[in-house]
Amino acid sequence: MTLKTTFLAAAFAVLPAFASAHMEIEHAVARVTSPLAQTAAVYFPIRNHSDDEDRLVRIEGDVADRIEIHTNIQDDNGVMRMVELEDGISIVSGGTHLLAPGGDHIMLLGLTEPLEQGDVFELLLFFDVYFPVTVQVTVDNAAVNELAAEAAEGGMDMDMDMDAEGEMDMEGGQSDGTDG
Repeated sequence: MTLKTTFLAAAFAVLPAFASAHMEIEHAVARVTSPLAQTAAVYFPIRNHSDDEDRLVRIEGDVADRIEIHTNIQDDNGVMRMVELEDGISIVSGGTHLLAPGGDHIMLLGLTEPLEQGDVFELLLFFDVYFPVTVQVTVDNAAVNELAAEAAEGGMDMDMDMDAEGEMDMEGGQSDGTDG
């Protein structure tokens, strides 16, 4: 092996670590679905370790025919409804954005098979600025309930952006008790 080949091989071997170092996604979870369910949601916190604001713009995976970024909004009549965030989700530099029941989430449409407790599947998250990140999602009802409780403790059910100093920027309304 030549020196050039060795260098290139080493560079490609460490590239995934650098590619995902800007965004940290941990504890990605989804609920168990019924055998006839066609939809499910995925939740997780995204931490932006980079010096740049970035935006989650697209998700791919084999678990569903379509995967979209969604949020819940309250209309003028006080009714909560789910809408696609076509421009994605912004994650501030040094901040955290929580995807949780009742707020922003990843929507799986046209499930290829039911999600059962303990199942694990992969999603590929694409960002505006940095490289894509592969995420392992675990189907775990208890973990989803814990994430929902964590979001509710802050008195919010929608967006939670936390800057590098640990200050939270919360937007959203009161929960209607449904998952988003």
